[in-house]
Amino acid sequence: MSGGVDSSVAAALLKEQGYEVVGAFMRLGSPGETLNELVPAGQACEAAPKIHKQGCCSVGDAADARLVAAELDIPLYVLNFRNDFRKVIDYFVDEYAQGRTPNPCVRCNDWLKFGKLHDHAAHIGADFVASGHYARIGEVSGQTSLLRGKDTSKDQSYVLFGIPRDQLTSTLLPIGDYETKQEVRDLAHKFGLPVFNKPDSQEICFVPDNDYASFVEKERPALKQAAGTIVDTEGKVLGEHDGQHRFTIGQRRKVGVALGYPIYVVDKDPVANTVTIGSEEDLLAAGCSVGDTNWLAVDAGGSEWTPCLARHRYNGEAAEAEFLRSDVGEGGFQVRFKTPQRAVTPGQALVVYGQTTPDRVLGGGWITEASRESL
Repeated sequence: MSGGVDSSVAAALLKEQGYEVVGAFMRLGSPGETLNELVPAGQACEAAPKIHKQGCCSVGDAADARLVAAELDIPLYVLNFRNDFRKVIDYFVDEYAQGRTPNPCVRCNDWLKFGKLHDHAAHIGADFVASGHYARIGEVSGQTSLLRGKDTSKDQSYVLFGIPRDQLTSTLLPIGDYETKQEVRDLAHKFGLPVFNKPDSQEICFVPDNDYASFVEKERPALKQAAGTIVDTEGKVLGEHDGQHRFTIGQRRKVGVALGYPIYVVDKDPVANTVTIGSEEDLLAAGCSVGDTNWLAVDAGGSEWTPCLARHRYNGEAAEAEFLRSDVGEGGFQVRFKTPQRAVTPGQALVVYGQTTPDRVLGGGWITEASRESL
């Protein structure tokens, strides 16, 4: 229970369905939080400070979670995951330092929400772990499967691809069957939950001002003196930059040079400390290589190219493609897009959906390299 409307409604729905519900708030260490700032159980929390409005897991969110738990008359555990969350922050910083673009929310799901939280559930004898994600668990071809949420504009199956396959049967996603966010807010109002009109989280929770570059430099001070060159696709030097970690693939604004026509960041080299700019056409990738994989469907692909739908960014559409696994175990895989895709970015997750079962997540992994040429 993050203190938001989605997880709050998930808890209310499960209680209504007859489950014995126990709330869990993950204390990750929000900006400005000290060891004693969380409101003790049983005390009024209406006046708890709001550190920021659009992250998650802040002190104010903990207060909201307590209010919801009190309204639902369920116990709420505040789990101290601050030390574990350090792994997510280090990953985030290291990825930028190494020229990739990280997705900390996916890693947080993998390592904490469906890692440490499952361990805690087992410790207290819980049968399931539930969350307020917009996705579903269902049966496909006799297999328990992860499916897209019915609200396609809110679907979060992409960020859940890393759930261990053996945890699918003990995972509940109560709001995934609702077709609009408004339905979920209406349910929150019906249940009398005080967070029914709370804004959705938009920011990275540990970078509440959205200045990720300054955060990275604070964590890795050497990057403050990491000035380098801006080059074109032929290697011609066009200008200077203050650090490749300040740029992302596909970026158009604040590139640092002007050529009189639209230009984009198309590549970064952390070793040479160069940022390459080019045209929008230079952003197109015919395919990519993917590593650190997790397969949720036991019948996902094999030694031959398999048609699929592939999604290479959270807010992107799944594109027609085909994939080839490097082996039938836990190795990586290759992806070929039917139509070249824009800004396929190393460090981002790529999630594979079935071609004939487009709601079903087959698996996914992390993009290691994009290719302009067909694989």
